[in-house]
Amino acid sequence: MTTDTRIPVTVLTGYLGAGKTTLLNRILSEDHGRRYAVIVNEFGEIGIDHELVTHSSEELFEMNNGCICCTVRGDLIRTLHALLQRPEGESRFDAVIVETTGLADPGPVAQTFFVDPKLRAALRLDSITTLVDARHVRQQLASSREAAEQIAFADQLVLNKTDLETEAQLCAVEAVLRRLNPLAPIVRALRSDVPLAQVLGRGGFDLARITALEPEFLAPSHVHDERCGHGHDAHHHPHDHTHDSGITSVALKSATPMDAAKVQAWLAALVATQGANILRAKGIVDVAHDPRRMVFQSVHMVLEGDWQRPWRADEERCSRLVFIGREVDAVALQQGLDACAA
Repeated sequence: MTTDTRIPVTVLTGYLGAGKTTLLNRILSEDHGRRYAVIVNEFGEIGIDHELVTHSSEELFEMNNGCICCTVRGDLIRTLHALLQRPEGESRFDAVIVETTGLADPGPVAQTFFVDPKLRAALRLDSITTLVDARHVRQQLASSREAAEQIAFADQLVLNKTDLETEAQLCAVEAVLRRLNPLAPIVRALRSDVPLAQVLGRGGFDLARITALEPEFLAPSHVHDERCGHGHDAHHHPHDHTHDSGITSVALKSATPMDAAKVQAWLAALVATQGANILRAKGIVDVAHDPRRMVFQSVHMVLEGDWQRPWRADEERCSRLVFIGREVDAVALQQGLDACAA
C-alpha cells in the first residue's frame, strides 16, 4: 500500500465556550517536537486567547515554540495556498490545525480539502474533532443549528467540562450526542486535557482507518447489536433517530450481497440530489462475488470510496451504512439500498 505523504489537517470545532482555544494552546505549548501551521478563524467570536493571536495584524507569524500561526482574514483556500507556497528555504510544517469560530458550520471547512485540486494534492483531512460543553450543550442544541452540525460532522467528540455535571447528567448528554452522531467516539475531558495522540494524527477521516475504528461502528446502545441474518433476502429495517435540532441519524443493515456498480450509482445520485442535507455518511458494503469490503464516506457533496481488506472467515458478511443529516428519509434509503442487490 502506498504511503500517503500529504500533510495532515486537523479541524477543531465546537460551539462558543466549548474549550477549543484551551485545547489549541495545549497543542502549541506542549513539547511534541513537531511544527504545526495553525489557522484561527476569530471572526465574530469574543474570547480568543490574546496570547495565541498576538500580532494578529500579521497574516503569518512564528510562535515562540516554533509553531506557525496565522489568523484567517478572508478565504481559507487563499490562506492555505499561501502556506504551501512558502519558500523552500523556510522551515516546513508537519501538519495543519484549523480552529473554527464557535458559530462556524464545519461543512465548508471540510470540503475545502476536497474541492481545490492543489490543496487536495498537498493536504489530507485527517480528522474533525468537536469539543462539547457538557453543561450547556443541550441548551445550545435547542437554539443553534450550528451546534448540531458541529457534532454531526465530527470524527471524534470531546465532552469537556465534565466536572460541572454528575455522572447521570453526563450519561444523558452522551445519549444526546450519540443520537446526533452514532459514528464518533466520545472522549470525556476536564479543561480540554486530552492526550494529543487522540486529537492529532488520528486518521479519523481516512478510509483506511475505518477498519481500525470498526468496533465503534454502529456501536451506540440505540442501534441493535444483533448480527445480520444468513439468508440473502434478510435485512434489518432502518433505525431512524431524531432530535429537536432537526438532525436525524439513519442506520441501515443488510445481509443481501450488493452490485458494486448499482451501489456506486445510488450513492452518487444521493450526493448529487441530497448532499446539502446529508451532513455525513459512512458505510461498509458487501459486494457479491468479491472477497473485499467496499467502504465509502461522504461530507455533503463530497463522496469517497475504496476497496478495503478481504472479509474474514470468522465474520458475517453484511452491509452497514449510517447517514446523518436533515430531512433524511429512512424508508427511501432502505429502498435505495435494497435496489442495489446483486
